[in-house]
Order: sequence, then C-alpha cells, then structure tokens
Amino acid sequence: MSSIRIGNGQVSIEVSPLGAEMQSIVTSDGQDWLWDGDAAFWGGRSPVLFPIVGRAPDDHVRIEGVRYPMGQHGFARRSEFELVESRADFCRMALRAGQASHSIFPFDFLLELEHRVEGRGVSVTAEVTNRDHRPMPFGIGFHPAFVWPLPGCAGLEHRVVLDNGGEPELVRLSGGLVQKERLASPFRAGELVLEHGLFAADAMLFPEGAGAGLTYAAGDKAVRFTWENLPNFALWSKAGAEFVCLEPWHGTAAEVGGSDELSERPYGDVLGPGATGRYGFRVELVG
Repeated sequence: MSSIRIGNGQVSIEVSPLGAEMQSIVTSDGQDWLWDGDAAFWGGRSPVLFPIVGRAPDDHVRIEGVRYPMGQHGFARRSEFELVESRADFCRMALRAGQASHSIFPFDFLLELEHRVEGRGVSVTAEVTNRDHRPMPFGIGFHPAFVWPLPGCAGLEHRVVLDNGGEPELVRLSGGLVQKERLASPFRAGELVLEHGLFAADAMLFPEGAGAGLTYAAGDKAVRFTWENLPNFALWSKAGAEFVCLEPWHGTAAEVGGSDELSERPYGDVLGPGATGRYGFRVELVG
C-alpha cells in the first residue's frame, strides 16, 4: 500500500503504512515542519513506539517467565499497518496481532493510529485494545522530529517553553537504559534554550513528565505541542542533525541493573481483558 496524503488547504501530511508513521507536515507555503528522515543521521520521522519505549536489557523482555527478543522502541514502527478508513483530512490505520507478533509479544492486541488535520494543526491518536483473556502490560510513546531550525529561522535562538513553567528532574541513559541518578533540570522557570551540546550525552529524559503542553519556537514561528495520557517526556537530537524530537511517552526504557520483566518496566501501562487505552498528541503550527 502506498502512503496516504491528507490535508485541508492549510496543512497537508503524508502517512506511511510502515509504522503508520507521518512522513511530512507541509503548510500551504510549501514549508515542511517535520524532519526529512535523512538516514545519514536518523531515518525516523515520527515513529510510534509499541509495545515498549526505549531499550530492554540485552534487547529481551520477560513475560510470564519466558524471555522474548524485543528491539529498541518495539516492533510497531517496523510493521505494516492496514488502512481502515480515510477521508480528505483523516486516516486510520491498524496493526493486529498475528503469528509474527505472537513470537515476541504473546498477546492478542489491536493498535489503531489515527491522523487528523484540523486548521493549522495535526492530531495523532493511538488506541490500544487488549483482546486477550489476561492483563496486557506494555509501553507506548510518540517520537516526532521537528526541523531545527524552524522554517525561516536559521541562526535564531530556539526555545522550548513548558506550559506549566516547571523545572522537571532530568535523567540520562547509559547503553540505552535509564540511569537511576536524578540530575538538576535544564529548564529555568519552564524555559530551555536549545543547544546541540545538550544532547552530547544522548536524550534528555524527564521521567516525571513535563506537564501536558509546550511551545517550541524561534522568531515568529512556533510549534504548539500538547499531549494526553502520556506521563513521561524526552527531548532528543543527534550531533549535526537539523531536528529536535519532542517525545511524550507512557513508559520508559528499563533501568540500569533493573528487571527485564515487561510488567516491571518503569511507568508502563496495563490493560485488562477487553479494555482500550487512548493516547495522543496535537501539533499547532504558528507563523
């Protein structure tokens, strides 16, 4: 199946069936606000992370006493989704449990991803349904990469400003796993000036979250970014790359020296039989 394009005259997006991943967010002036996925730096653009966020010890998780291989950020981002419904400004794709997923995640699940264009904004919503007869532990998160610098803002100072004015504690990663040491927040009264040196030690993870909204801005351009039911947050970029990832999660990587049991991963979610969880974010483009 080819990619789906949806839009409304102000904003258009492209969504690939591989991972149900956004490939672009283009405004009517032709500017793309999403990273282009240059594989020389990082081939992702806006992957969905499921059924884990981050790394697992030795790239394995344990479920009910059995070890299963599980790569970083899970398998959904490398899986083909089926198109369930699409209109001019909306599309819904689904990933259903099958033989391949059962060999590494032995649950009957349904993961649906909805993309919707509204005004100068884009909403992305994930619904996870446990179709199994037992509780299902998992993590889920979003990993959208926005251009840095923002369109027309080369050379200008870029800031991330938290709606709640907070100064959330920082933790770092070691080998992809979460270090237990809590560090002082890089935010001051909710504001952080972006510098590439901030990411020399990999992502900045805020395990207690960063509220439910922020503004990423420079000059007269801004991304208003809000999220729901995603209590953890991370910022990430890569040396030399022109993107910054704004990442709300429900669940983090395992801790250094921590358990490989899926149900014991920090901040993960658990759905009972027949239950559905809903998680999402919204982007509003300004300027």
